[in-house]
Amino acid sequence: MAGISTIEWTGATWNPVTGCTKVSDGCKNCYAERIAFRLQAQKQPHYIDGFEVRIHEDSLGIPLKWKKPRIVFVNSMGDLFHEDVPEEFLCRVFEVMNRAKHHVFQVLTKRSDYLLKMNGKLHCSENIWMGVSVENQRYLERIDHLRSTSANIKFISIEPLLGPIVYINLTGIDWVILGGESGPRARTMMGSWVENIRDQCVEAKVPFFFKQWGGFDRKKNGRELDGKVWEEMPKIQSVALLNF
Repeated sequence: MAGISTIEWTGATWNPVTGCTKVSDGCKNCYAERIAFRLQAQKQPHYIDGFEVRIHEDSLGIPLKWKKPRIVFVNSMGDLFHEDVPEEFLCRVFEVMNRAKHHVFQVLTKRSDYLLKMNGKLHCSENIWMGVSVENQRYLERIDHLRSTSANIKFISIEPLLGPIVYINLTGIDWVILGGESGPRARTMMGSWVENIRDQCVEAKVPFFFKQWGGFDRKKNGRELDGKVWEEMPKIQSVALLNF
């Protein structure tokens, strides 16, 4: 499953691995799990096993076939650093990203301990952005793990934001994405939580991207924060990618 994305902060998705298991609070209402079961019902080949972790050899080379530069969210339908993904396959995914230097790849994980463990085994060229998901104060350690990696661009996805995060150490962090939970069981996000994190980013001069307020009807609730749409991103070197 790969192609154009509707996610506001990326341009395309690529899923050499699908499926996952829940590891923390943010996983409770996983959007990818809902989609996977729908695709299973439609008998989509990569989702025959629903949301079980599966690797897809036939998807490995997809980015190499895309001639026009894209910003690519890697594994929107799972966690690339899941413990059930063979180390050899993970290395091959990174080899493809290192070869496809005309794209920017955004890799996001909740399994930051495994990310740190693999740091010396995975080459991260400048077009690979590494990120961790942090949904509340309990998981700030993931940022410390990320900071210790050799990734050129390091980012944090605070989505869904499930509680106040009083202070974030943004040293060495290049980008922060924040959003509320969406869908029928969406949990509440307070405006003061969002404003506090936005203010921390502004003070630290870290680009801040506010994705959504969330809720059951996320489009109705919108994306404005204090009358402004925040869509800041790290600097992108390729001119062709500037208007993704």
